[in-house]
Amino acid sequence: MATCPQGHASGDDEYCDVCGLQMAGSAAPAAAAGPAASSAPSGAGAAVERCPVCQTPRAGQFCEVCGHDYSGTAPSLAPVSGARWEAVTAADRGYYDQVIAEGGPDAHVVAFPPYCPERSFALSGEQVRIGRRSRGRDLRPEIDLTGPPEDPGVSHLHAVLLAQHDGSWTLVDPGSANGTQVNGKPVMVNVPVRVGAGDRIHLGAWTVITIREGTP
Repeated sequence: MATCPQGHASGDDEYCDVCGLQMAGSAAPAAAAGPAASSAPSGAGAAVERCPVCQTPRAGQFCEVCGHDYSGTAPSLAPVSGARWEAVTAADRGYYDQVIAEGGPDAHVVAFPPYCPERSFALSGEQVRIGRRSRGRDLRPEIDLTGPPEDPGVSHLHAVLLAQHDGSWTLVDPGSANGTQVNGKPVMVNVPVRVGAGDRIHLGAWTVITIREGTP
């Protein structure tokens, strides 16, 4: 795990999980540029597109800080009559063993949780963010994997579930640090993958999310 300038251990290598301070060695935000940058002659370069919610420079379809969807094409969705989708989180020992076997700088300090009860999250709205809370970024994902127990391999904004007009869901990884798998296959960054009942989403060091469909 990285250590912030204040001495806190952090699973995020950009901002400290505890105090929100920027980690040493990470690139400074574009917004922190000095007066010289604003005095550049007009037309010297393309203007940086920023998130309309938090003003973070755009790096993909989803804002890395607040999860805003830049596409703006999500239709107004009517509830699916008689059906309810949910995401059930748990710990997967087999996936954990696979991750540890592949190695990594922190593999020797990541332990499998002795107790991790299943948790159910209802899927509703046009998008459902998956990740861990961040006070420094004011980020509160709908599927909050902060714990306990906390999976240190899960990014603050790790993935996003997007509702479709037909009542189904797709999954997008906006660029997580450790990647995402659906049914054992890696998910490419910013490439939507359709998910449905029984599909298993693996992320972090040991987290598995199972999509279920049932009646209210």
